[in-house]
Amino acid sequence: MFYETNTNDHDLPHDPFKALVSPRPIGWIGTTGADGIHNLAPYSFFNAIGDNPKMVMFSSDGKKHTLANIEATGEFTASVASRHLADKVNLSSVDAPADEDEFAHSGLTPAMGRLVNAPFVAEAYAALECKLIDIIRPTALDGTPSGYIMVIGQVVGIHIDPAILKDGKIDMKKAAPLARLGYRDYSDGSATFEMTRPKWDDVKG
Repeated sequence: MFYETNTNDHDLPHDPFKALVSPRPIGWIGTTGADGIHNLAPYSFFNAIGDNPKMVMFSSDGKKHTLANIEATGEFTASVASRHLADKVNLSSVDAPADEDEFAHSGLTPAMGRLVNAPFVAEAYAALECKLIDIIRPTALDGTPSGYIMVIGQVVGIHIDPAILKDGKIDMKKAAPLARLGYRDYSDGSATFEMTRPKWDDVKG
């Protein structure tokens, strides 16, 4: 089959694009707002873009709390989302109001960065401390805004739990980093499972 993406005429029940461009690592982004409130949110459009200097990017669908905080402070963290924290990752994806701390909502412990004023997940096996390099707002071929906003950060510090080290290397079986597949599918490298993103109106106390 073939279809042109401007028509989405694929005769499938769901758009297959994100299922084809997979697996994608999850950027579990931690920030602190100008008001001091912590924010934590997972982004499936996330990846490393270079290692000299070490740089990562994530893409936000519109201007969410994470992006607003980074614009205000120029700093963020990216915690490794592993299989043992999958449920917590999903909880932190909730569309909470700006004054809600997703760390507290998800039952996670915020640990402050050493070089950035942003929290990372203390329970995570690893985390990256990042400083903002650029914010890019791509446009489509016809010149209209795409709706997505790309954030590029330089990694200035890395935290690693010795529990995932084996013979001086990261033990990927132990680290079991989560990857986003298509639809509601996720993988930890050995198994595929589904998670449905919660809604704030359904989970708020």
